[in-house]
Amino acid sequence: MFDMPVRATNKGIGNGLGLAIVLACSTVAHAQDAASLPAAPMPSTTAQTLLYGVTAAPNSPLLLSLDEAIDRGLQHNLNVLLSRQNELTVHGGLLSAGNALLPNLNAVAKTATQQTNLAAMGFKASSLAGSGFAGAFNPIVKVDTTSLELTMNQALFNVPAYYLFLAAKKAEKGAELTTLNVRGGVVLQVGTYYLKALADAAQIENASALVKSDTEVLRQATDSHDAGVGTNLDVLRARVQLQTQQQVLIQTENTFAKDKIALNRVIGLPADQEITLTDTAPYAEYASLPHDDALSLAYTRRKDLLGLEAQIEVADQARKAIRAERYPALGFSGYYGVVGETRGLYHGSFVAQGTISVPVFQEAQLRGEREVANAQLTALRQQVASLKVSIDQQIRASMLDVQSANELVKVAQSNAALAAEALQDATDRFKSGVDDNLPVLQAQATLAGAQTRLVQTLFQYNQSKLQLARNTGVVETQYKAFLGR
Repeated sequence: MFDMPVRATNKGIGNGLGLAIVLACSTVAHAQDAASLPAAPMPSTTAQTLLYGVTAAPNSPLLLSLDEAIDRGLQHNLNVLLSRQNELTVHGGLLSAGNALLPNLNAVAKTATQQTNLAAMGFKASSLAGSGFAGAFNPIVKVDTTSLELTMNQALFNVPAYYLFLAAKKAEKGAELTTLNVRGGVVLQVGTYYLKALADAAQIENASALVKSDTEVLRQATDSHDAGVGTNLDVLRARVQLQTQQQVLIQTENTFAKDKIALNRVIGLPADQEITLTDTAPYAEYASLPHDDALSLAYTRRKDLLGLEAQIEVADQARKAIRAERYPALGFSGYYGVVGETRGLYHGSFVAQGTISVPVFQEAQLRGEREVANAQLTALRQQVASLKVSIDQQIRASMLDVQSANELVKVAQSNAALAAEALQDATDRFKSGVDDNLPVLQAQATLAGAQTRLVQTLFQYNQSKLQLARNTGVVETQYKAFLGR
């Protein structure tokens, strides 16, 4: 997160610079795993008001598309909410830093009652002997006074405070980039969870179809056995296969339910809110982006890289402020008001003064602050250079993942079609009495594996495209184009 220098004055500037240096060396916040931080909860009541003004009972299904899920995540995910609050915090620090350059004007009104013993202060009646006032002298004096003052102070020439203000403005830009970076991470998270749930739904559909097929195989084997043309072994095989497939269906349904709960969590819905996914798993050929173009795009759109570059600007302004600590600071202060007895006469009073301060013997401190600022700036530049290399590596790896996943999807589609054809041939042979049901069961197992791999590879393909969009810094704005929707 970005922290802000709270106040800069012509004295004690080192504290403000210390805060600025902390700001400069802070790293851009990345989107955290939603499992590590809870999403903003919504109250569980008889009827809940959800996003877009939709009201739904806790157990009534909510129709949810991928776009709606992403919109909910961007509005309710805790990481995004915290980043927005961090922006407000940084903006408050900017206002505080700017106030050091503005005149401070205060109005002060005071009234007091004071009783003084003049004798205790050395004034005695004997000291007035011969003046004619000795007999009337009362050492106890009581005075009621009232005053009204208008005070002002203004930094006329304070270069370090000016550079700290510039650093605060750059920090505000960095906080905005941090929020955008978090939003990109949330889009990737929500998209991955949604695609995972779609894959689970496809697995359930495949498992249900195989259960129906196995039920029919068991019925045929039982009928053949009852008619005396089949064996009990065929019945046992069919029953074992059916129960095995029923176990697969139960496990898949359980996985689907848990993945929907996880999706609810990252988009800010209650865990018990039932959702119905309205989209289907997309599949579209990805028009590959040349590596050089993708890398150039990432250098201009990756929010973590832009955030580090903003931190370099902050650190540079902080270093200038430290260098400017050797300059004299010129200020003006004064007040004007009236003062007098509460029930008597008042008289005007004022003070106007200019001040100039020059550091004389602070060389060790100034050199130490300069070395710290230089070290922070060098470290940030090294981080930028390292991140650029990492971005290149990430884009290359993502492109390889997209290409290989696309080829895997094509092979899996062909394999599933061949397995379905082989199952149909084996089923026809069994119905004709040419063969027993063992080839049918083997073909069903082959088809189940082929369908599972097809669903998994399709999920990997879409997820790898989302990851590529994230690595190029455009996932929050162009995820639809990368998914081919």
